Amino acid sequence: MDAPTTATGGKAKKGAAGRKAGGPRKKSVTRSVKAGLQFPVGRIGRYLKKGRYAQRVGTGAPVYLAAVLEYLAAELLELAGNAAKDNKKSRIIPRHLLLAIRNDEELGKLLAGVTIAHGGVLPKIHSVLLPKKTVEKEAKSPKKAAKSPKKAAKSPKKA
Repeated sequence: MDAPTTATGGKAKKGAAGRKAGGPRKKSVTRSVKAGLQFPVGRIGRYLKKGRYAQRVGTGAPVYLAAVLEYLAAELLELAGNAAKDNKKSRIIPRHLLLAIRNDEELGKLLAGVTIAHGGVLPKIHSVLLPKKTVEKEAKSPKKAAKSPKKAAKSPKKA
């Protein structure tokens, strides 16, 4: 009953799925390839459905989300690569990711509340903590011919 019969019996093989029995199988084209993306559209669609973010998920939603995620990843990797190159490194480490995010206005706003492990902090010294430049020091520095007070006091004792 359930066993497939030969071509003379009338039934085709199971799993043929609408094609002639034993015919050449057409290669499947993923939705990522159709959309021209590297990120997996099918997997993102599955996560959207399993996550129960909505009762129904449209066909364009995972494609759009994959495109947005791919763009963000490419932007972040480009900036982090530039940060690594500035530090004369060939590998991107968490520090480079942090520098890329915090130095970019839009990414910094998007990831404002995010802590990156082993990222450190942006280098910044508050202006109050910097040494003060006084007018007296700048006025005395051009006069190199004059001796310092200690040397001036010592020289008369030797004579």
